[in-house]
Amino acid sequence: MERDLPVVPSLLLLLLLLHFAVDCNGSKVGVCYGRNADDLPTPDKVAQLVQLHSIKYVRIYDSNIQVIKAFANTGVELMVGVPNSDLLPFSQYQSNVDTWLKNSILPYYPATMITYITVGAEVTETRDNVSALVVPAMVNVLAALKKAGLHKRIKVSSTHSLGILSRSFPPSAGAFDSKYAYFLKPMLEFLVENQSPFMVDLYPYYAYRDSPSNVSLDYALFSPSASDVIDPNTGLVYTNMFDAQLDSIFFALMALNFRTLKIMVTESGWPNKGAAKETAATPDDAQTYNTNLIRHVINDAGTPAKPGEEIDVYIFSLFNENRKPGLESERNWGLFYPDQTSVYSLDWTGRGNVDIVTGANITSSNGTWCVASSNASDADLQNALNWACGSGNVDCSAIQPSQPCYQPDTLASHASYAFNGYYQQNGATDVACNFGGTGLKTTKDPIKWAPEILLLRLRHQMQSIPPHG
Repeated sequence: MERDLPVVPSLLLLLLLLHFAVDCNGSKVGVCYGRNADDLPTPDKVAQLVQLHSIKYVRIYDSNIQVIKAFANTGVELMVGVPNSDLLPFSQYQSNVDTWLKNSILPYYPATMITYITVGAEVTETRDNVSALVVPAMVNVLAALKKAGLHKRIKVSSTHSLGILSRSFPPSAGAFDSKYAYFLKPMLEFLVENQSPFMVDLYPYYAYRDSPSNVSLDYALFSPSASDVIDPNTGLVYTNMFDAQLDSIFFALMALNFRTLKIMVTESGWPNKGAAKETAATPDDAQTYNTNLIRHVINDAGTPAKPGEEIDVYIFSLFNENRKPGLESERNWGLFYPDQTSVYSLDWTGRGNVDIVTGANITSSNGTWCVASSNASDADLQNALNWACGSGNVDCSAIQPSQPCYQPDTLASHASYAFNGYYQQNGATDVACNFGGTGLKTTKDPIKWAPEILLLRLRHQMQSIPPHG
């Protein structure tokens, strides 16, 4: 099972190994940086705050130059937006878009890693009927990117609310509202042709707030104590509202024969404060929802209709925004106060005490983990690995070739992934880490010793490299 990697410079090899171990899971979690407030810190300070919390993906709602410049050389990937107010000029004349790209994007790229441009935001929710302008504007933005040779690096899409559906329950009955067909079908064709995702904003909070008799708080918050909801058409079992909403979009796309289109959740979150009747708008519930959402996404659990599917999600929002109209909750979705202190703590890795060597995204409830014993023979390890991934019901798809956790490609690493998965799923008992004597229970946090293991791996690889000359 042990294989030598191609000969590459040692530093590069180490960096590659670190990348594979730390960035094991494919799904991404970002944050929305709304600025509808008059008390926010400067963009430079916001960029520092984002880096401090190791946030790698940020969505903004326009192309503010000061914000774009602030994220230069930070390693943060930025999603910029074309506001609804700009859809008319963007759809009318290519020259308008060319000028915008030349002035607002190109001078700061690639120092600022712009990866997406959203053209319009939730256009079906606007009072003015601007939805007909979206696709022409998207076409012009793509044309401008092509002229600059960036159309493969910067993807173009548009964001939508769940209101674009006429039905969302049960999920298998999800269907787009026929009144939007005139712009929706050409948009979906555009997205498929250019390998761009369908972007949607999902809010289980509103489903609960507006219909508490039909949606339980536990179901909206990903609580393990929530009662399951079974789709009568498919038999699929839903344990949370987020998955149900997401699958309603998937089934709506499938009904129009767009089943391969990737879905990206460009907003989801929970308010930390609300009006008297908004009893669930609390810091505790906001922390619970966002923590569980991040774990759900990072774990690549997918949804009942698409298990194991990678889902990129942007948490709304970075700050409370005091100028937003509406109920009290509308101004209090932030993770941070304007003074940059946290409204509540949030683990952005979604791992807790995750084993980043094996990639097993499981929080250790008692500070223990199960890994492969260094004294076990390869034959015994392979037998135990086969059992864990078979009869043990551990999902081992992530350690298959070309999958996110395949590297490091060693029997010990793959076995540790499976062992820890089985161990945590089965109560973290001594028996659950036996594996015929090939499992080893440890209280040493794998996060802390992962670099040590990788260095040992590096030394092993380098020993096999013949001397020059």
